[in-house]
Amino acid sequence: MEKFFDFGNGLKVNRLGYGTMQLPGKGVWGPATDVNNAVEVITTVIDHGADFIDTADSYGPFFANLYLKEALKQRPNKNVMVATKVGFTRQGPGQWTPNGRPDYLRQQVELNLFSLGLKQIDLLQLHRIDKTVPLEDQLGVLKELQNEGKIKHIGLSQVSISEIQAAQKIVPIVSVQNRYNLIDRADEDVLKFAEEKHLAFIPWFPLATGKLSEDGRLLKIADKYGASPSQIALAWLLKKSPVIMPIPGTKSKEHAVQNLKAAEIELTDAEFKELENIK
Repeated sequence: MEKFFDFGNGLKVNRLGYGTMQLPGKGVWGPATDVNNAVEVITTVIDHGADFIDTADSYGPFFANLYLKEALKQRPNKNVMVATKVGFTRQGPGQWTPNGRPDYLRQQVELNLFSLGLKQIDLLQLHRIDKTVPLEDQLGVLKELQNEGKIKHIGLSQVSISEIQAAQKIVPIVSVQNRYNLIDRADEDVLKFAEEKHLAFIPWFPLATGKLSEDGRLLKIADKYGASPSQIALAWLLKKSPVIMPIPGTKSKEHAVQNLKAAEIELTDAEFKELENIK
């Protein structure tokens, strides 16, 4: 099993990373979490080999970025690829609205650089395509920022194959971040396309928030490896395709380390096939 993904331009990272979305808690415009613990979770995953960390300006908003900024300051000698996202605004719990106006996207990229303490964003993803703004305008401003040296690579989130193809005519796309897990494979066609084009496929919601632990077949395989159902679900994702880069998130240092150990589990072909039948 391939343990790394190569983005090019010197960016080769472990495929199993970490996502910061859960760190701010459910609060909006306020950290509903223990700030010191949030930073310690990130430094812990970095210390255990995670060198790809996904965040977004809307997580908190901005609190997840600030936690990540502090963690990176505490690990100055570690090479970590940071992926962030712009273009999705949050008004409250469960309330999200795309905003793809070029002036807004430019502002948010600058704010991401500031809140993360970076001079360049390794991977900037358009969090959602705004249907009210021409795609050329949304990606055009990101291309301008890339030419200015503020963005290294550009990716998309929650898109179809046709949307990826349209985007690729405007600017090089290196990644796709769509919802995908063992029991939710609605975007299988997008994964196959990403595989063909060597695009990183970053599945959000990779663990289906605990629902996986209810399946007996999964529990049986987990018991064989002395592992948790979550670890087996991550091991399945890693075996599924060499372009898949899971980013499980948690507010627990123990769970974070446990998740990363999933990369050590090598499922047999028979086990993989059995898990494939879980829907």
